[in-house]
Amino acid sequence: MSLNERIANDMKEAMKSQNKFSLSVLRMLKSALQLEGIQLKKELTDEEIMVVIKRNVKQRKDSMEEFKKFGKTEEVENLEKEIELLKKYLPEELSEEQIEEAIDQVFEELKPQSIKDMGHIMKELTSKIGNQADMGVVSSKVKARLQ
Repeated sequence: MSLNERIANDMKEAMKSQNKFSLSVLRMLKSALQLEGIQLKKELTDEEIMVVIKRNVKQRKDSMEEFKKFGKTEEVENLEKEIELLKKYLPEELSEEQIEEAIDQVFEELKPQSIKDMGHIMKELTSKIGNQADMGVVSSKVKARLQ
């Protein structure tokens, strides 16, 4: 079953069970997926769907940080629930050790000399671990090693 079908089925289940929260989040996701499909002028693949979901999770995390600054705990809790719901459509994220191993492998292959090699390293890491890790975290680890 494709990711798109899984999301559609979960939407139907949320409608049947009258779970308004899940239905609302899934409708927002479906809307974002349709918009992305229109922009790309094609049916989205599972990989492209995961990119859209990760983007939505990141937006919610950014919003959470802003709400935390102003002490809006109810909104923060809602966003946490939304993130948990969205994350069930993403592959399990790599552990810190697995990320470090991937970085070690790329460093051995490319033997970077300076921070100027960051682009090559990140390109290689993106192809290796793609949607399985927060690339912001990976980028900061690589940058720390290069300095």
